[in-house]
Amino acid sequence: MKRPLFTFAILLSAFFAMAQKTILINNVQIFNGKDEKTINGNVLIVNNLISKISTSPIPTNKSGATKIIDGKGKFLMPGLIDAHTHIMMESLNIMELMNSDIEYITVCAVKSAEKDLMQGFTTFRDLAGPAFGLQKAIDRGVIIGPRIYPSGAMISQTAGHGDFLSPNDVPRDIAANLDFSERNNFGIVADGADEVLKRVREQLRLGATQIKLAAGGGVSSNYDPLDVSQFTEAEMKAAVDAAENWGTYVAVHAYTPRAIQTALRAGVRCIDHAQLIDDATAKMLADKKAWLSLQPFIDEGKSSFAEGSPNRIKQQTMMRGTDSAYQFAKKYNINTAFGTDCLFQPDHSAARAGDLTKLLRWYTTFEILKMATSTNAKLLAMSGPRNPYPNKLGVIEEGAYADILLVDGNPLMNLNIMEDYDKNLLLIMKDGVIYKNNLNK
Repeated sequence: MKRPLFTFAILLSAFFAMAQKTILINNVQIFNGKDEKTINGNVLIVNNLISKISTSPIPTNKSGATKIIDGKGKFLMPGLIDAHTHIMMESLNIMELMNSDIEYITVCAVKSAEKDLMQGFTTFRDLAGPAFGLQKAIDRGVIIGPRIYPSGAMISQTAGHGDFLSPNDVPRDIAANLDFSERNNFGIVADGADEVLKRVREQLRLGATQIKLAAGGGVSSNYDPLDVSQFTEAEMKAAVDAAENWGTYVAVHAYTPRAIQTALRAGVRCIDHAQLIDDATAKMLADKKAWLSLQPFIDEGKSSFAEGSPNRIKQQTMMRGTDSAYQFAKKYNINTAFGTDCLFQPDHSAARAGDLTKLLRWYTTFEILKMATSTNAKLLAMSGPRNPYPNKLGVIEEGAYADILLVDGNPLMNLNIMEDYDKNLLLIMKDGVIYKNNLNK
C-alpha cells in the first residue's frame, strides 16, 4: 500500500513544480525600453517571461491562481542594466580589499548585490573579479542580486593596469607563486601571445561570458602612466582568437588613441572608457562597428585618492576627456553603452543611479533610459552561445525576461526620481520574481 502513495506524492510534487506561476500587472504606463512613446496597458507574466502585453483587459484563469497587481497608473519599465561593474570590488576600498580574506570580500559582495537589485539594476556585465560563484548563487536563488555576465579575471601584462604585485616582486621567477589577486581571480598577469591565450582559455573554462583585457594605462594601478599602451597587437589578437573560438568577444580597458587603435586592429569589439579618444580614433571605432562602453566620469571634487597623488592626477587627466568622448560618440553615432565602473567606493555603488542623471549633460532622458535598458542588452547579447540568459533583456516585450520596475513618477519627464529608489521604485521584479512591492503603502 505504501508504494502507490509514494508514487502519488511524487506525481503531485511534479505537477506543482510544472504548474505555471502567473502575475498580471494591470493599469500601468508602459515604457518598452526602445520607444519614446509609452502606452497605457496591462502586462501578463508567466513564470519568468512576459507572456502578453495589451491595452485591453487580459483575461485570467478563473481558478484564482493568477496574482493580480493594480499598477495604479504608475510607470512600468525594464530593469536597468549596468554594462561595466566589478561586483566583488565595489563595496570595499582598495586597502580593505587587498588586506582582507576572500571569504570576507565575498560576504560584502553578497550584501552589495542585494542593494544593487534594490536600486533597480537587474543585470550587470562584470568586467573583472571572481564573480562566477556569485552569479551561480544568484541564478539558483541562494542569494539576491542582479543577473551577472562575468568576465572573470582581467588579463594584464606585467606593469599593466591589472598588475597589483608588490614592488619587489620583480624580476619574477617563472616558478613564482601567484599573488592574492591572481589566486582569487581578480586579475592575472600574462606576457606574450601564448600566455595570453592560456589565460583567456582559463577564464572561458570557468564560465566567462566575455573576456576583459587591460590595453592601456589606468587610474587605480600604480606602475603604468595613463598614456602607455599595453599588450602588442599580436597578444590581443591571441585573446580575440580564443574568445571567437568560443563564440564570444573581447572588451578592453583603454583611454588613449594608440591603445584603442591597437585593440581595434586586433579585432576587439568593445572599448571600455576611451576618455582620451581623438576624432580619427572615434571614426575608426565607428567604421569597425565596435562598441564604446563609456562612463560619465566627472570631477566633482570627491576621490578615493589623495589630492596631488599620482593616482589622483591621472584621474583628473582622464576626467577632463569625458565631455569630448561623449561628443565623439554622438558625432559618429557609435554604439554606446552605459556603465558605472563602481570600484573601491561603497558610496558610489550605493548611489549608482546617480550616474544616470549625470548623462543629462549629453543626452535626453529618453536616450539615457534606452541606453541603460535595450541598448545595453544588445551589447550583452554579443556573448552569443556563451550568453547565460538567451531570452531578451532590457525590453518590455512578449517573450522577454520579466525584469520589471514600477516607478512612482515618470522618469522620461524627470530622471532624477530614479536616484531616490527607496521611495520611488514601488515594485522590483527580476526573472518573474517580485523582490519589492510597495504599491499598497
